[in-house]
Amino acid sequence: MRGIQGWALGVLLAVALFVGAGCSLGGDDDDNGAAATDTGEGEAGGSQEGGGSLLQEVIDRGTLRCGVNDSVPGFGFTGEAGDPEGFDIDFCRAVAAAVLGDAEAVEFTVLTAEQRFTALQAGEVDVLIRNTTWTSSRDGTEGARFLHTTFYDNQRMMVPADSGVQSLEDLDGETICVLAGTTTELNLETVFQARGIAYEPLAFEETDPLQEAFIQGRCGAWTSDASQLAGIRSNWPEGQGGPEALVILEENMSKEPLGPLVRDGDDDWADAVNWAVISTIAAEELGVNSGNVQEMLESEDPEVLRLLGQPAPAEAGGTPEPFDAGLGLPADFAVQVIEQVGNYGEIYDRHVGPDTPLELERGFNALWTDGGLQYAPPYR
Repeated sequence: MRGIQGWALGVLLAVALFVGAGCSLGGDDDDNGAAATDTGEGEAGGSQEGGGSLLQEVIDRGTLRCGVNDSVPGFGFTGEAGDPEGFDIDFCRAVAAAVLGDAEAVEFTVLTAEQRFTALQAGEVDVLIRNTTWTSSRDGTEGARFLHTTFYDNQRMMVPADSGVQSLEDLDGETICVLAGTTTELNLETVFQARGIAYEPLAFEETDPLQEAFIQGRCGAWTSDASQLAGIRSNWPEGQGGPEALVILEENMSKEPLGPLVRDGDDDWADAVNWAVISTIAAEELGVNSGNVQEMLESEDPEVLRLLGQPAPAEAGGTPEPFDAGLGLPADFAVQVIEQVGNYGEIYDRHVGPDTPLELERGFNALWTDGGLQYAPPYR
């Protein structure tokens, strides 16, 4: 959430009752913002309570602790080599590259939906980058600050390709599989009630039994975030017809802005994480990528030189010193991010783009200059 609460409230929140849980696979993994009891007193949380910045603690520790998912194809999953992979995983690495100069200096902590907010507030992780939707109730009650949205998602419906279903209205009277206690479940109820579509929800706490029920025909449709349905479809068992056996309807049922979260009350850390993410978007806007970043250090464009931590030419009004935005990051932090991880477009195309099994077009996640919503504030 935006940093609407000050340091004093951060102190109170560290010992208050809060922390929501969420769904287990479905882009958001959310519990509608319900609060729970946080009994954790993590190391990082303790340093913030004493007035210190987590940014300096991470630098001193030399390792970033990033809370992630490991069951969302394309976003956060365990690869064939046993290592974390995905769109969200790369943004963990981008933060490590910006803060520590090393994209591999990350300790990944796999968190369930129920664990994620508790782990963040207890200081078990420094940042949560785990398909979590920005909502008003989380902004107001969870003590978590949402940063720049990395993926603009929406909820959709998936059905068997041979079902003949082409719209939500075609599901009138159908049983719908959904994860229990989630915004996905709430959105389903809201949309179907508004349209006067009768349905029977079949809710599960975990994805595996839900998928089994769908395979068995106990429900005629499965609703979740479009990105997660695309991931599920891409890995659909060949014995069940493979990806071609499923169709994701085009109708959007909700808005699901997904992005990193940090604890409230530490602006230095929030700013550092936020600009690590934003630098990937700014780089794509300026045409800087992992293949040309070293060349671009000699650019004559002052915007490029500022982003890359290089002094601007004197004739362009520059100074002998690199631009310092006061973020507590090295002047060349964006160079490290782009060289080691890539710009936003590279990260997107590598994990979820049209040439991946998920086959997701940029859509809302295109740059604003291409009609999308991704827009980097000026680095100046």
